[in-house]
Amino acid sequence: MTRNILHQSSWAKTCQNTEIPLWESTLPQEAPLLLVGGVHGDEPEGVELATQLLLWLQKNNTEKIKSWILIPCLNIDGYKQKQRTNFRGVDLNRNFATPDWTQEAKAPRYYPGPHSESENETKALSQLITKTKPSMIVHFHSWEPCVVYTGSPGQQMAKTIAQAAGYEAKEDIGYPTPGSLGQYGWLVHSTPVICVEAQDKSDLEKVWPRFQPGLIELMHRK
Repeated sequence: MTRNILHQSSWAKTCQNTEIPLWESTLPQEAPLLLVGGVHGDEPEGVELATQLLLWLQKNNTEKIKSWILIPCLNIDGYKQKQRTNFRGVDLNRNFATPDWTQEAKAPRYYPGPHSESENETKALSQLITKTKPSMIVHFHSWEPCVVYTGSPGQQMAKTIAQAAGYEAKEDIGYPTPGSLGQYGWLVHSTPVICVEAQDKSDLEKVWPRFQPGLIELMHRK
């Protein structure tokens, strides 16, 4: 039996007053998976993965599927401009209110903002996490191919997604990421976070087929 899917077109807005759409299908007493694409606007592979996963869920959202919340593109203004940061030049993945947040940045593209959660996008996502208490957060990016998990409870699923894609699963991306979604989810909420890094500049038509088996396994209730 197919479950209903709720579309919230104006769940949150950017600093430019751009609506950030959200889709969800949640069940009582079941913590949802939180799925997020487009944290970085110059990583279309992440938006493609989130969008294709949403299309799959719209066709296959039965009682066998876990509760879920999906945001195809958090950084809509940056995505339109094909830039990593949001409209105000802030790297959203360095702007979360984590214990290790810092104003230091090794380059302008990593600018963490004037203070943590200074941006509408991160503030809204933080509030959503606090309200819905997801069982796991998965966000989609592109860089060098790997699947990174923050928090040991996410290790096995990260390995499942990585193995299906022919990628490596690892606990550390190789450099500090203060103020990131991974640090926020795990350090603040004890929620495991998985960061899927598709190969940068991939053929977008090949991105979903590569990750489809692992992500479908992620979505199915055991």
